[in-house]
Amino acid sequence: MMINVVLADDHVLVRDGIKALLEDQTGIAVIDEASNGKEALEVISKNKPHVLIVDIRMPEMNGIEVVAEVTKNHKEVKTLVLSMHDSEEYVVQSIHAGADGYLLKGASKKEFLKALNKVANGGKYFTGDVSSIIMNNFVNGNTTKVAKTVKEPLVLPFKLTKREKQILILVLELKNNKDIADELKISKRTAEVHRFNLMKKLVAKNLQELTSKAKEYQLI
Repeated sequence: MMINVVLADDHVLVRDGIKALLEDQTGIAVIDEASNGKEALEVISKNKPHVLIVDIRMPEMNGIEVVAEVTKNHKEVKTLVLSMHDSEEYVVQSIHAGADGYLLKGASKKEFLKALNKVANGGKYFTGDVSSIIMNNFVNGNTTKVAKTVKEPLVLPFKLTKREKQILILVLELKNNKDIADELKISKRTAEVHRFNLMKKLVAKNLQELTSKAKEYQLI
């Protein structure tokens, strides 16, 4: 049986790397790609793949929200979360959303193919570190975090530096780069770089989105 796959990741290089790996495999075909959550759902509705390989951090809709929608409306499509994050919150929310597998991006080619084939054939696959988290939450009867809704804010998957936190507050106070530079006694160029990095980390295209993400992650 040919396994038809859709890739959803906002990084083109990541999609290209996975696609190159899978193109060398007999019986697996990447039939479409998506760069954000909403696009992923559109592609799935159009192509009806066997497996969706999805990242968690994406614009429009995050991967956990996508998995929840696929589980609800496209039950025949299997979902494999491929993420760089092994935090308990992400793992538990992914499982609660209905993910069939959770694999870290640092996994070997052998493990990646094993996970994909197992999920495609109706099984479940959770990488070693993730399995430990599952054991702690389910075997020990700690289901509190599992009961969280998918719409609940995600935990920040990275740390902001002290300087980035300072600049975030000033940006949200509507101060421009020159004002920020003067207040923090840094160069205007440095202020610009920090602002750019903040927008990139929080996947925000404008001040409105930055404000929304800062509230979502309880940074303000």
